[in-house]
Amino acid sequence: MSGHAVTAQLRPARPAARRVHSSASPRSALGIAALCVLGLAVVWALAELIPAVHLKDAVALDRFTALDRPGINGPAEFLLHLLDPALFVLWAIALVALAMAGDRPRSALAVGVVLAFAPFSADLLKPLLAHPHDHVGDAVIGAASWPSGHSTAATALALCAVLVAPPRLRRGVALLGALFVIAVGVALLILAWHMPSDVIGGILLAGLWMALAVAALRASERIRPRRLRNDRGAPAGEPGP
Repeated sequence: MSGHAVTAQLRPARPAARRVHSSASPRSALGIAALCVLGLAVVWALAELIPAVHLKDAVALDRFTALDRPGINGPAEFLLHLLDPALFVLWAIALVALAMAGDRPRSALAVGVVLAFAPFSADLLKPLLAHPHDHVGDAVIGAASWPSGHSTAATALALCAVLVAPPRLRRGVALLGALFVIAVGVALLILAWHMPSDVIGGILLAGLWMALAVAALRASERIRPRRLRNDRGAPAGEPGP
């Protein structure tokens, strides 16, 4: 055996923690953001400009309101009250704290931005994009209803929960988050708080903000990669989103 081979065998392996891992590109997240913008434009244009869609929106709402029963009304209202401003702030603080506890300050900042600006942007868009709705039956929705602030807030919470969840739990959190968003959307329609197009608009708007946040996280990781805790490969918190 040559001296070089013996030296190579005796040389200690470099700890995995010192290896440089390339971060994911922000391009895919920006692509999702672009699709959300396109989806928002299409949903609003169809609901505003196409008379047939006006009517189908109203018919769909009427079918959901037909499900309203005493045993359904109470749980639906309870679910929506979980998104009241005071409680929403508590959920936001909890998610930010969870990210910080996991030594993920960038994710904590992203969560704060998404949960602050997604509902705020929904409130800004409502009067700007207000349009009269058709109505079938007794349910009448006001003009300034698109996009739904409740569906925006619910989707933003669900997406932020997935972002801060440990990698091994993300699939389960994503499933629970999806069920929560669906339940909120159905509750909004059963109680006739919003049109179906309003609910879809809120989901897309929250998706837009989260996609932009993920793109920013990935870009920041490329500019300034996360530090490593030790020589055993334990990262300092910020796993790639």
